[in-house]
Amino acid sequence: MARILVAEDDDNVRAFVTRALAHMGHEVTEAEDGGIAAEICAERNGAFDLLLSDIKMPVMDGIALALNVAAAYPDLTILLMTGFADQRERTHGLETLIYDVVPKPFSLDVLLGKVADALSGKPIELPSLAKSVN
Repeated sequence: MARILVAEDDDNVRAFVTRALAHMGHEVTEAEDGGIAAEICAERNGAFDLLLSDIKMPVMDGIALALNVAAAYPDLTILLMTGFADQRERTHGLETLIYDVVPKPFSLDVLLGKVADALSGKPIELPSLAKSVN
């Protein structure tokens, strides 16, 4: 399966995500902050298939982490997660670096589905913008 680096400052969310991904057979490395995740990524020379990071973290946030990692390891897939709408807005313009943003709270099925999509390179399904015809 995949090697996944999880950066999440909330211990409970990090444990939930890590257990779920490990249960699916993935090799998961945890970091409680973006700065630590950046160090781990550098120490392992970007040897991950996916970076799954919260956006809002105290020392180095997920946006800074994504910019740092994408510059050094452009082939690493980056998936962000957040529970704050204003933080999600900060990802606009980063579509070439970030696969997608998973809104919190999320169900196990949503998380695992989004991770599987990101790892497979499946195109993101955008909401339908169908217009009504008068």
